[in-house]
Amino acid sequence: MVDTSDKDSTTRIAKATAKVLMKPETLQQIKDNGFKKGDVLSVARIAGIMAAKQTHHLIPMCHSLNLSKVSVDFEFIENGVQITTLAKLNAQTGVEMEALTAASIAALTIYDMCKAVDRFMQVTEVQLLEKQGGKSGHWISDTQQSKRTSDTQQSSGRTSDTQQSTRNPGKS
Repeated sequence: MVDTSDKDSTTRIAKATAKVLMKPETLQQIKDNGFKKGDVLSVARIAGIMAAKQTHHLIPMCHSLNLSKVSVDFEFIENGVQITTLAKLNAQTGVEMEALTAASIAALTIYDMCKAVDRFMQVTEVQLLEKQGGKSGHWISDTQQSKRTSDTQQSSGRTSDTQQSTRNPGKS
């Protein structure tokens, strides 16, 4: 492991994403909460949070971190589910691996819970979206930059009907 003892403790935030592509029938079954194993997105959210907290056990050179926040959000897209995760803490090292682990395990949990009805699902586009804090400052991926530009255009009157947000499915 890298020695981080000389680094300053700062607030560090990382955002990551993953997609699970699937058949339209599978996506509808998720929306309808029609799987025998339970509420797919609720289970995937818990799995992602648990995974972020255990990253140092999964990736050999990661530091054990005392995370102050982990969130796992979902968005229905035309051909599947997009997962967005956030990990946050105040420490001497970053949380990119925790955010990526949360996104990956949430995606694999969706796959596991839905595989009986759709063996053609694909886990794709696992990537870091954004990182803040530490010596390197604020970094935003090209993908996130493009999305922010698109979101700004949509909020100024341009809309897209291909996405439905489900940040907190099941909550009113």
